[in-house]
Amino acid sequence: MPYTPDKPKLAESTDELRARIPGWGADLDPADRPAVPKERFAPEITGAHWEFPERQPEKWPRERSIEHKFLTPVFGTSCPPKGLSGVIRRYSYRRFSEGRAAHWLLLLAADRVDTAESRLGSLFSRHPDNPVTETGVLSEFSHHGLSSRLRGNRADKVHHPLDPIVVAAPWVLAGGVAFLLVRRVARRRR
Repeated sequence: MPYTPDKPKLAESTDELRARIPGWGADLDPADRPAVPKERFAPEITGAHWEFPERQPEKWPRERSIEHKFLTPVFGTSCPPKGLSGVIRRYSYRRFSEGRAAHWLLLLAADRVDTAESRLGSLFSRHPDNPVTETGVLSEFSHHGLSSRLRGNRADKVHHPLDPIVVAAPWVLAGGVAFLLVRRVARRRR
Protein backbone atom coordinates (compact mmCIF):
# COMPACT_ATOMS: atom_id res chain seq x y z
CA MET A 1 0.00 0.00 0.00
CA PRO A 2 1.72 3.23 -1.08
CA TYR A 3 1.75 6.40 1.03
CA THR A 4 1.90 4.53 4.35
CA PRO A 5 4.93 3.52 6.42
CA ASP A 6 3.94 -0.18 6.31
CA LYS A 7 6.00 -2.50 4.16
CA PRO A 8 3.88 -4.51 1.73
CA LYS A 9 3.44 -8.18 2.57
CA LEU A 10 5.03 -10.70 0.21
CA ALA A 11 2.65 -12.88 -1.80
CA GLU A 12 4.89 -15.87 -1.12
CA SER A 13 7.13 -16.65 1.84
CA THR A 14 10.87 -16.03 1.59
CA ASP A 15 11.56 -19.78 1.53
CA GLU A 16 9.13 -20.29 -1.38
CA LEU A 17 10.69 -17.42 -3.32
CA ARG A 18 14.25 -18.66 -2.65
CA ALA A 19 13.30 -22.15 -3.88
CA ARG A 20 11.61 -20.81 -7.04
CA ILE A 21 14.00 -17.96 -8.02
CA PRO A 22 17.75 -18.65 -8.04
CA GLY A 23 19.61 -15.99 -6.03
CA TRP A 24 16.47 -14.52 -4.47
CA GLY A 25 17.05 -13.04 -1.03
CA ALA A 26 20.77 -12.44 -1.46
CA ASP A 27 20.30 -9.03 0.16
CA LEU A 28 18.07 -10.09 3.07
CA ASP A 29 20.90 -9.77 5.57
CA PRO A 30 20.87 -6.10 6.74
CA ALA A 31 24.67 -6.12 6.87
CA ASP A 32 24.73 -6.57 3.08
CA ARG A 33 22.44 -3.64 2.36
CA PRO A 34 23.65 -0.06 2.72
CA ALA A 35 20.08 1.29 2.42
CA VAL A 36 18.79 -0.43 5.57
CA PRO A 37 18.91 2.66 7.82
CA LYS A 38 16.88 4.57 5.22
CA GLU A 39 14.23 1.83 5.09
CA ARG A 40 13.56 1.97 8.82
CA PHE A 41 10.43 3.89 9.87
CA ALA A 42 11.68 6.23 12.56
CA PRO A 43 9.44 9.30 12.93
CA GLU A 44 11.63 10.71 15.71
CA ILE A 45 14.55 10.90 13.25
CA THR A 46 12.79 11.74 9.97
CA GLY A 47 10.09 14.04 11.32
CA ALA A 48 7.30 12.08 9.60
CA HIS A 49 4.24 12.87 11.71
CA TRP A 50 1.42 11.26 9.78
CA GLU A 51 0.23 7.74 9.10
CA PHE A 52 -1.31 8.72 5.74
CA PRO A 53 -0.89 12.15 4.09
CA GLU A 54 -3.79 14.58 4.07
CA ARG A 55 -5.69 14.22 0.80
CA GLN A 56 -6.05 17.12 -1.60
CA PRO A 57 -9.70 17.86 -2.45
CA GLU A 58 -10.76 16.60 -5.88
CA LYS A 59 -12.71 19.39 -7.64
CA TRP A 60 -13.46 17.30 -10.75
CA PRO A 61 -12.97 13.62 -11.57
CA ARG A 62 -9.25 13.18 -12.08
CA GLU A 63 -7.43 10.67 -14.26
CA ARG A 64 -6.19 7.72 -12.24
CA SER A 65 -4.05 4.87 -13.45
CA ILE A 66 -5.78 1.49 -13.32
CA GLU A 67 -2.78 0.14 -11.39
CA HIS A 68 -3.61 2.32 -8.39
CA LYS A 69 -6.41 1.71 -5.93
CA PHE A 70 -7.11 5.43 -5.51
CA LEU A 71 -5.88 8.83 -6.62
CA THR A 72 -2.55 10.02 -5.23
CA PRO A 73 -2.88 12.28 -2.16
CA VAL A 74 -1.50 15.28 -4.09
CA PHE A 75 -1.98 15.95 -7.81
CA GLY A 76 -1.75 18.79 -10.31
CA THR A 77 -4.74 21.04 -10.97
CA SER A 78 -3.33 23.62 -13.37
CA CYS A 79 -4.62 22.01 -16.58
CA PRO A 80 -7.97 20.29 -16.13
CA PRO A 81 -8.87 18.00 -19.03
CA LYS A 82 -11.22 19.69 -21.49
CA GLY A 83 -12.69 19.10 -24.91
CA LEU A 84 -11.80 16.20 -27.16
CA SER A 85 -8.28 16.01 -25.69
CA GLY A 86 -9.79 15.47 -22.23
CA VAL A 87 -11.97 12.67 -23.57
CA ILE A 88 -8.90 10.99 -25.09
CA ARG A 89 -6.93 11.35 -21.83
CA ARG A 90 -9.77 9.90 -19.72
CA TYR A 91 -10.12 6.98 -22.11
CA SER A 92 -6.39 6.29 -21.96
CA TYR A 93 -6.37 6.17 -18.15
CA ARG A 94 -9.62 4.22 -17.91
CA ARG A 95 -8.75 1.57 -20.50
CA PHE A 96 -4.97 0.99 -20.58
CA SER A 97 -2.27 0.27 -18.03
CA GLU A 98 0.70 2.64 -17.77
CA GLY A 99 2.87 -0.24 -18.95
CA ARG A 100 1.16 -0.33 -22.35
CA ALA A 101 2.30 1.71 -25.33
CA ALA A 102 -1.33 2.46 -26.22
CA HIS A 103 -1.70 4.44 -22.97
CA TRP A 104 1.21 6.74 -23.78
CA LEU A 105 0.41 7.03 -27.49
CA LEU A 106 -3.11 8.15 -26.63
CA LEU A 107 -1.70 10.73 -24.21
CA LEU A 108 0.61 12.03 -26.96
CA ALA A 109 -2.34 12.21 -29.34
CA ALA A 110 -4.33 14.07 -26.68
CA ASP A 111 -1.52 16.65 -26.43
CA ARG A 112 -1.62 17.21 -30.19
CA VAL A 113 -5.41 17.51 -30.15
CA ASP A 114 -5.15 19.98 -27.24
CA THR A 115 -2.73 22.09 -29.27
CA ALA A 116 -5.11 22.13 -32.23
CA GLU A 117 -8.05 23.00 -29.93
CA SER A 118 -6.08 25.87 -28.40
CA ARG A 119 -5.12 27.25 -31.79
CA LEU A 120 -8.69 27.05 -33.05
CA GLY A 121 -9.94 28.65 -29.85
CA SER A 122 -7.48 31.51 -30.23
CA LEU A 123 -8.83 32.27 -33.72
CA PHE A 124 -12.22 33.02 -32.19
CA SER A 125 -10.89 35.06 -29.26
CA ARG A 126 -10.28 38.79 -29.06
CA HIS A 127 -6.51 38.18 -29.05
CA PRO A 128 -5.64 35.48 -31.60
CA ASP A 129 -2.18 33.91 -31.65
CA ASN A 130 0.51 35.71 -33.60
CA PRO A 131 2.69 32.98 -35.14
CA VAL A 132 5.34 35.41 -36.40
CA THR A 133 6.29 36.74 -32.97
CA GLU A 134 5.44 33.65 -30.90
CA THR A 135 7.64 31.29 -32.91
CA GLY A 136 10.67 33.61 -32.79
CA VAL A 137 11.00 33.87 -36.56
CA LEU A 138 11.95 37.57 -36.35
CA SER A 139 14.90 36.78 -34.06
CA GLU A 140 16.35 34.60 -36.83
CA PHE A 141 17.06 37.84 -38.73
CA SER A 142 17.95 40.16 -35.84
CA HIS A 143 20.02 37.90 -33.56
CA HIS A 144 22.30 36.01 -35.98
CA GLY A 145 19.90 33.08 -36.31
CA LEU A 146 21.01 31.91 -39.72
CA SER A 147 24.74 32.07 -38.97
CA SER A 148 24.28 30.20 -35.69
CA ARG A 149 22.40 27.48 -37.56
CA LEU A 150 25.08 27.06 -40.24
CA ARG A 151 28.29 27.09 -38.21
CA GLY A 152 29.22 25.29 -35.07
CA ASN A 153 28.55 21.76 -33.96
CA ARG A 154 24.83 21.81 -33.30
CA ALA A 155 22.99 18.60 -32.54
CA ASP A 156 19.76 19.76 -34.21
CA LYS A 157 21.15 20.43 -37.72
CA VAL A 158 19.27 17.44 -39.12
CA HIS A 159 16.01 18.94 -37.88
CA HIS A 160 16.49 22.37 -39.50
CA PRO A 161 14.80 21.52 -42.83
CA LEU A 162 11.76 20.28 -40.90
CA ASP A 163 11.36 23.45 -38.79
CA PRO A 164 9.46 25.47 -41.42
CA ILE A 165 7.15 22.53 -42.06
CA VAL A 166 6.46 21.79 -38.39
CA VAL A 167 5.97 25.44 -37.44
CA ALA A 168 4.47 27.03 -40.53
CA ALA A 169 2.47 24.23 -42.15
CA PRO A 170 -0.42 24.27 -39.65
CA TRP A 171 -0.74 28.06 -40.02
CA VAL A 172 -0.58 27.93 -43.83
CA LEU A 173 -3.16 25.14 -43.84
CA ALA A 174 -5.46 27.07 -41.46
CA GLY A 175 -5.06 30.21 -43.59
CA GLY A 176 -5.90 28.25 -46.74
CA VAL A 177 -9.02 26.78 -45.15
CA ALA A 178 -10.09 30.22 -43.91
CA PHE A 179 -9.54 31.69 -47.39
CA LEU A 180 -11.63 28.95 -49.02
CA LEU A 181 -14.45 29.44 -46.50
CA VAL A 182 -14.50 33.21 -46.98
CA ARG A 183 -14.45 32.78 -50.77
CA ARG A 184 -17.34 30.29 -50.63
CA VAL A 185 -19.42 32.62 -48.44
CA ALA A 186 -18.66 35.56 -50.73
CA ARG A 187 -19.73 33.59 -53.82
CA ARG A 188 -23.02 32.53 -52.23
CA ARG A 189 -23.91 36.13 -51.42
CA ARG A 190 -23.52 37.25 -55.06
